[in-house]
Amino acid sequence: MKHELSEKWIKAAIAGTIWAASEIVLGSFLHNLRIPFSGNFLTAIGIIILISISYIWTDRGLFWRAGLICAVMKTMSPSAVIFGPMVAITAEAFLIELFTRVLGRTYAGYISGAMFAMSWNLFHKIISYIINYGSNIVEVYTRLLNMAQKQLNIETDIVWLPIIILLVIYALFGVFAGIIGIMVGKKMLSQPPAIVQKAQGNAKAPVFSSPKKEFNYSLTWLLADVLMIIGSFILLNKTPWYVWCATVTGIIVLWSFRYKNSLRRISRPKFWIFFVLITLLTAFVFSGTPDGETDFLNGLLTGVQMNFRAALIIVGFSVLGTELYNPKIRDFFSRTTFRHLPLAVELSVESLPDFVASIPDFKTLVRNPVSVFYNVISHAGAKLSEIREKKKPGRRIYILSGGKGTGKTIFAKNIAGEMKLKGFPVGGILAERVMEGSETRGYDLIDIETGRRDVFLRQDEEKWTEKIGRFKINTQGLEFGNSVLDPGNQERNRLVIIDEIGRLELENRGWAPALDKLILSPVINILITVRDDFAEAVIRKWNISDPLLFKVLETDPHEVCEKIYQRETTFNIH
Repeated sequence: MKHELSEKWIKAAIAGTIWAASEIVLGSFLHNLRIPFSGNFLTAIGIIILISISYIWTDRGLFWRAGLICAVMKTMSPSAVIFGPMVAITAEAFLIELFTRVLGRTYAGYISGAMFAMSWNLFHKIISYIINYGSNIVEVYTRLLNMAQKQLNIETDIVWLPIIILLVIYALFGVFAGIIGIMVGKKMLSQPPAIVQKAQGNAKAPVFSSPKKEFNYSLTWLLADVLMIIGSFILLNKTPWYVWCATVTGIIVLWSFRYKNSLRRISRPKFWIFFVLITLLTAFVFSGTPDGETDFLNGLLTGVQMNFRAALIIVGFSVLGTELYNPKIRDFFSRTTFRHLPLAVELSVESLPDFVASIPDFKTLVRNPVSVFYNVISHAGAKLSEIREKKKPGRRIYILSGGKGTGKTIFAKNIAGEMKLKGFPVGGILAERVMEGSETRGYDLIDIETGRRDVFLRQDEEKWTEKIGRFKINTQGLEFGNSVLDPGNQERNRLVIIDEIGRLELENRGWAPALDKLILSPVINILITVRDDFAEAVIRKWNISDPLLFKVLETDPHEVCEKIYQRETTFNIH
């Protein structure tokens, strides 16, 4: 079944795309100029976007969904590293979601969420260093500060002081971002949305890399990669330096043959500058201990070990990220709670050029942030209206197939009854079998909406001339059925059932004229029953594209009813 995107995910896709557009446009500007704390500026922009947009869209769960979409969009960029940005952006969105759920969408909820989302940047950096370089990096930091404390004759323990100062700065910056977001949100409520001009063709969306389209994915390689990473960590901690040095080097070389881009990050000068700096710094700190338990050479070796660990994690995560694009894995997630995410990302990629064009330059943003964000968020409302129109459900055709005597009519009757109980308007006709003992004597037509019955087919009825198989056709019954199926009589119903389409209709008789008219209607949904032998011929004759096919013997009426009901109410915009 092809899933449709719910409006909540559509709104999240729009919010996430605006956030991703700001990351792409302003992020490139900030990073190219080497502006300090550029990541914090981008986080602040994301906070402002989420808070301000929540004033016009109050859907529960909007924040974390938008964060997921922005994270996926960010990792699709050629310069992105898959896990770092994804974790950071997602965590920031979840923190805002958490505090607005606990404290409500109030000033306290927004400000607290913004503070913790911004502060996450600091924790993320600390955790990243510990993960990359191991616990030794903590010891290097502690010993450096202890040495500085002695040199400066400071009596107070200053180990935590730099972290506390940074945390306060980050939190205050989060408060500032939260206040801007609230101001923009209140402006969205008090003023009509700004007039949005359609983005012109000169705005270019970034080119996304797809490592992954022609890659030979393998679940076996994915498992092997995980085992190699785990095994390497064990060797780094349990074996002599020459063992882990040779093993990690060999694994990274092996990965470089299969994953062409895996060495990209460790081939940059920045990595090697850090390599030399951390190695020498570790050697200096460890060799400077009063008890002399670690000499300079062992300190140097510890620094090399920390860097090997960092290289292993950086390349290993890149490798895992490549294999996780495996279509089999994505197909698995498409059947879970996150089945809407791929569709939302597709919508985001499609919408990205418009939002990239709406993002101003950094100088304009600094001069008048409230007005700038107001204009940007106005694009969100306009985009939602555009998508609503585009995504409004048109006519859909459902096919219920089965062999002769498999109970298609009873199945369709049960669907009609359950849909009516849900308050879903259903019309159409059922062809109910008329029995005489154990023999089929004929069929009667039943108007699903009114319950009216009329004779349709009978065996050995001499006064009727038209026939199908061994049955004669009652022309009055035929007129009755076509009258019931007339689109003018079914316009109040959201689903029309036709039981059944077969040989008669393939010869342009029976319900063929009524089906022709119904198919021309862009809004009336149709469910037809058909014998397995005729299903393909019916699809070809009426040129039915993307039908949803149900097999009588492979499902049950309740399951079919739920699927139809969910599909037809997905875009029921109130």
